[in-house]
Amino acid sequence: MASAFNSTLNTAELKHPLEVWAGVECTVNRVGEEYFDQLERNGHATRLDDLDLFAELGIHAIRYPVLWERIAPNGLENADWSWADERLERLRQLGIRPIVGLVHHGSGPRDTSLVDPEFPEKLAVFARAVADRYPWITHYTPINEPLTTARFSGTYGHWYPHGRDDLTFARALLGECRAIALAMQVIREVVPNAQLVQTEDLGKIYSTPKLAYQAEFENERRWLSFDLLCGRINSTHPMWGYLHDCGVSEAELEIFLQNKNICPPDIIGINHYLTSDRFLDENLENYPAWTHGGNGRDKYADVEAVRVCAEGLAGPRTLLQQTWERYKLPIAVTEVHLSCSREEQLRWLNEVWNAAREIREQGVDVRAVTAWSLLGSYDWNSLVTRSAGYYESGVYDLRSPRPRQTAIAKMVRDLASGRQPNHPVLDTPGWWHRQERLLYPAVSCPSSSPAPLLSHSPASSRPLAIVGATGTLGRAFARLCEVRGITYRLLSRKEMDIANPASVNKVLAELKPWAVVNAAGYVRVDDAEREPDICLQVNAEGPAILAAACAQHDVALLTFSSDLVFNGAESNPYVETDSVAPLNVYGCSKVLAEKLVLQTYPASLVIRTSAFFGPWDDYNFVTIALRQLAAGNTFVAAEDAIVSPTYVPDLVHASLDLLIDGENGLWHLANKGAVAWADLARLAAKKAGVSISSLISLPTQELGFIAPRPAYSVLGSNRGELMPHLDSAISRYLEEKS
Repeated sequence: MASAFNSTLNTAELKHPLEVWAGVECTVNRVGEEYFDQLERNGHATRLDDLDLFAELGIHAIRYPVLWERIAPNGLENADWSWADERLERLRQLGIRPIVGLVHHGSGPRDTSLVDPEFPEKLAVFARAVADRYPWITHYTPINEPLTTARFSGTYGHWYPHGRDDLTFARALLGECRAIALAMQVIREVVPNAQLVQTEDLGKIYSTPKLAYQAEFENERRWLSFDLLCGRINSTHPMWGYLHDCGVSEAELEIFLQNKNICPPDIIGINHYLTSDRFLDENLENYPAWTHGGNGRDKYADVEAVRVCAEGLAGPRTLLQQTWERYKLPIAVTEVHLSCSREEQLRWLNEVWNAAREIREQGVDVRAVTAWSLLGSYDWNSLVTRSAGYYESGVYDLRSPRPRQTAIAKMVRDLASGRQPNHPVLDTPGWWHRQERLLYPAVSCPSSSPAPLLSHSPASSRPLAIVGATGTLGRAFARLCEVRGITYRLLSRKEMDIANPASVNKVLAELKPWAVVNAAGYVRVDDAEREPDICLQVNAEGPAILAAACAQHDVALLTFSSDLVFNGAESNPYVETDSVAPLNVYGCSKVLAEKLVLQTYPASLVIRTSAFFGPWDDYNFVTIALRQLAAGNTFVAAEDAIVSPTYVPDLVHASLDLLIDGENGLWHLANKGAVAWADLARLAAKKAGVSISSLISLPTQELGFIAPRPAYSVLGSNRGELMPHLDSAISRYLEEKS
């Protein structure tokens, strides 16, 4: 029956370029009696001018929420359309086509639920009201990912109505699919040419031979929502018996064979994530306990396939091909997002785009790729079951006073305008192709496509040059570039002397780096009072020479400054625009460095930071304090100097993200929190379970320092609070050291 609805690729479609769509994470889901609203969390609920930012990307369409729970939580007669009126009209003015969503992982207002027999009719009433109000809108996703939502709400119990059985899952799914069909029916009474863009997460399941039966079942079940809407679920369909066994009657299933309830998508929207593909393994001893589960017949671990399949994953290209072969309907990738470091986010979007473009050239009708989570998302690491504040940035980063463009924004603009993205970090495959992705014993997954297992970046990549091979910060940059797959060269002073212009220019000409990180410097604050000329030469003259060379070679520059540029007269955290007034020679050298670098090369990124501690060297304050206290030795620390300690791995990760984003000027990066040195020792000792009986707290003036220090040098920021809290940093420090 579905063949009547199959479309064939119109060659005229290929004359139109692959479109770039975008989307705002807009989930409004219910957990118990509480609703979690992403639009409130990300602030888009109150920021109309976000739409102008989105328009600057050059996107053609946007998946946009006109959500039932937000517009009419207390019935249609009490609906408030003002928010949608204003925003949809603005999108119309900007020339961005909205693909309107009515329910996004939700279950409707409080008077209904996914298993309410009247849910379909109730949603249809709302859909008709939307169409009547906005008759110019032509694209709809009445319910996002109905199968995924049914699983989370009916099988796993994460979301309302918190079912944990097959019947609740089946009734939720059938109710959603019928609601989609009814909604489109009434919408098309108003807008005859209205298009259904139906989304679903089509994760593939791999398994050991023993569990092949379970993988086969789940791989067939993943198509259920599309098969229902296309009228494919008849008595010969593999899922007919399963749904019947769940407790669904034949009459309920036959509803989806009636013409009025068949509603094939005009565009199939694929939402695919690296965690969507799973691997099932009965060898429980190879996996942590939290991965263990079963189906009543066998017990098995359920893990991310990318972490165990030796051959790598099938990838987006294979998924697009499979979808096309099954339905022969137009396709769009309707969500591309990755919770990871910036270069990995770029690599994933680039890989999906290239896959869509390549398969389109082979005759598959792929219409668009969607940059999802324009504003990032909150608490998806817990499947939005609690409000913990876990934030994943997206095309924009919300940790700044206003949404800040990331490197993904430039990539989206490039793709939308037909330009090939060319950021140097794209030369290295994403972590999902590299050897370190394998967290468990590698298992053969024959149905996946072979993928390269790379432990090092390609030699052809333009490297990141890191100056400071012997220092804590330089070594940390090298270590984390290795983890992140960023090609780098760690340079000693012998290899490149930044105080020697000829040396700097020679290395830049030969190495051709895309950026330079200056992690070198004179760091002995008290010695600087005795040898100011040396301190100024290393900390100020060298960075200025490096900045001039980077400007000449058009190479990005990242260099570091210090909280000691301030005098401590304030009692609130210092921000980037506060006046500097150093108390010592070291602070003066950093002030001069900032001035010279930014005058010479305004595109430079200068990061002020403070009070390093980290797991990979033995001479930072926290490590020494814990070592001495654990041994019962006396440890003396200042009780009156308030600082904002900085966990080196957090600093390096945030700095790399800013560098990749192309940020410039002054930035403050330190972990959130203000603490006296002595209290920092107490906090670390308490978390480590170490006695503080031998800790001695003294005023700074009694510690014998030569260089004066500010009593307060806490760093805040008016550009963006990118660093985690100090408490979290110390916990992760102890985990890394253990």
